[in-house]
Amino acid sequence: MRARYGIPLTLTALGAACAGYATVVEPRSFRLRRVTVPVLPPGIDSLRVLHVSDVHMVSGQRRKQRWLQSLAGLRPDFVVNTGDNLSDPEAVPEVLDALGPLMELPGAYVFGSNDYYGPKLRNPARYLLEKASGRHGLNGNPPAVGAVHNPWEGMRDAFDKAGWVGLSNTRGRLKLETGQEIGLTGLDDPHIKRDRYSSVIGGPESGADFSLAVVHAPYLRVLDAFTADRYPLILAGHTHGGQLCVPFYGALVTNCDLDTRRVKGLSSHRAGGRTSYLHVSAGCGANRYTPVRFACPPEATLLTLTARP
Repeated sequence: MRARYGIPLTLTALGAACAGYATVVEPRSFRLRRVTVPVLPPGIDSLRVLHVSDVHMVSGQRRKQRWLQSLAGLRPDFVVNTGDNLSDPEAVPEVLDALGPLMELPGAYVFGSNDYYGPKLRNPARYLLEKASGRHGLNGNPPAVGAVHNPWEGMRDAFDKAGWVGLSNTRGRLKLETGQEIGLTGLDDPHIKRDRYSSVIGGPESGADFSLAVVHAPYLRVLDAFTADRYPLILAGHTHGGQLCVPFYGALVTNCDLDTRRVKGLSSHRAGGRTSYLHVSAGCGANRYTPVRFACPPEATLLTLTARP
């Protein structure tokens, strides 16, 4: 009798333990990733960039708010927020409270689909089915019926008032306390086809000490365009690092057409005979309907930009 039921019971207990860990422990195990990227022109002192993404704030997430507030203690030279700050239309005040200390620093931002629209309850298995069928996430416009409008305008206004540069299909510049001027080019979210590369085509602006590109979802069409236009560094989010990963294997999906090998962290992208560095943040939150992570803890990244060899 013991042999007959021992293995099923053990597997059931193991499954329950994994589910509990993925639901309760890992989503609250916030990490800071540190990366060095040799992209600056010779003669420019190193810069530290804090990359924050996919906060997906839900009202009441106090631990996440405190952790985000604590990141200001790193004193980066500037902050880049690559979107999906919301997963609850009531959470805008809590997003602004959590990011408040960071908003005292120079910064730039783009929005993601969940900033504009509330998430919908979906079967997580659909992400695997969509990948198998050659589709990638929503891969289209938000549905006209059933889409919940998030109050993103108030968040935008607060970011702008703090001096953060909005980069939705436009360019901008940041003047740092160190005296350097950073050129920035950004796109609205390709995941819901709001990107308009024709509005920013032409490569980095002249006169800036360094230029980088910013987008929420790292779709290949966008990465190809930025790379061919000679941007040395592209920052993105959206993927959640795969969110539910297999230990010693990695991510199963990216929720876009980026390959799973580059689902998070620093990699490179080649297009048009050129190469750019790509950094994809695994983000520090998750959709309110799938608040789980496994083998992929929530994170922000402090990138130290150094001179090219």
